[in-house]
Amino acid sequence: MKRSLAAVTALLLALTGCSGGDPEESGPITLSLAGWSLATTPEFQKLADGFKTAHPDIAVEVKEYDANNYDTQMIADLAAGKAPDIYVQKNLKNFYTYQNGKQLLDVSDVAGKLGSGVGGLSGYQVDGKTWAIPYRADSWVLYYNKALFDKAGVKHPDGSWTWAEYATTAKELTTKLKAAGDKALGAYQHTWQSTAQGFALAQTAGASLDTGDFAFLKPYYETALDLQTAGAQVSFGDATTNSLTYQAQFGKQSTAMMLMGSWYIATLLSQQAAGEADTFDWGIAPAPQLTKDTTGTSATPLTFGDPTGLGVNPKISERKIQAAKDFLAYAAGPEAAKALAGIGVTPADTATAADTIFGLKGVPTDELSKFAFTTHDTKPENPVSQYTAPLQNILKDMHTAVLSGSTPVDAAITQAQDRAKNEVLK
Repeated sequence: MKRSLAAVTALLLALTGCSGGDPEESGPITLSLAGWSLATTPEFQKLADGFKTAHPDIAVEVKEYDANNYDTQMIADLAAGKAPDIYVQKNLKNFYTYQNGKQLLDVSDVAGKLGSGVGGLSGYQVDGKTWAIPYRADSWVLYYNKALFDKAGVKHPDGSWTWAEYATTAKELTTKLKAAGDKALGAYQHTWQSTAQGFALAQTAGASLDTGDFAFLKPYYETALDLQTAGAQVSFGDATTNSLTYQAQFGKQSTAMMLMGSWYIATLLSQQAAGEADTFDWGIAPAPQLTKDTTGTSATPLTFGDPTGLGVNPKISERKIQAAKDFLAYAAGPEAAKALAGIGVTPADTATAADTIFGLKGVPTDELSKFAFTTHDTKPENPVSQYTAPLQNILKDMHTAVLSGSTPVDAAITQAQDRAKNEVLK
């Protein structure tokens, strides 16, 4: 019986499809993982190597993206079907875009088996399901230069400060250091909007971006403006005009105190070892608090910080799904936490990694530093919502207007609220 060329071709294709000849459908499993700046950001390869040790039959290949354009490139690759099997949620600001666009696999089963010490998980939960798993979770703390405190004769932080006490200490340090012939200021507030807004959102009861009511920001900006006026910290204008870096401000001892994320521990250690930062005694303390209720080592201080997580590409092949979920579970687990801590990265399970972090040469080992690193209620800087990104852009403009002195606090807040209502929340 004769068959047409089309029929024969169709039959051959069908037989080929059943033969298992596709290398993706047979043999050892190889997962692809997104990362960036691989030469200077070793955490991705560290996770890949550690997982390979625990799962010898599964390989993980890291695909490098541009750090500055990561989300833009990832969104394009997802649309083109070229994205890796596992990709990083760099922060919560763009998580809504991925989740709402159905670009993440439901990994609730992985989340359900994680230990209670893994922080940042709630940021990836939508409609009762979990869409990514955190492997690192940085929190903001107060770094302080013990040597400058001693030179000024000022008592070290003890974890009991409110913002008013922090401001008073910054002014006292500035005055006494100047009298001692030192040009260092009491505090440094970097130019990012989060240095004021992140704490305000985390520490103010009932505060929310989505309401469009930004009155909760006022006391934090009043504190910052007061310190600028007193000369206890560099003005926003000087910091932006001179392109000051927070690393140099603290590392070169131009400030006695600086609020920054826990990731700075690794940076400071690296720069001190390379001679790019001065060598001096330093410590970390909890961030100042809005009220006394959350101060002291018997309480849990409120702070902020977005987690960094891993999600699974929903277009991953069926046979890879369990392997990918196993990788996420490993990345958030205790062994990965210790491995990441060993290179100075703050893992999602900070308590498990504390001994490793504080065993690194140069990390302060006093009890308050350990408390500040391990004990905190960390709220997201970017609560997951369709409104977060556009509202944060409006608040960034407000931040610049207030700290540059171009607009009074009350007027700037009113303008931001009007913009939020008319441009976003309408």
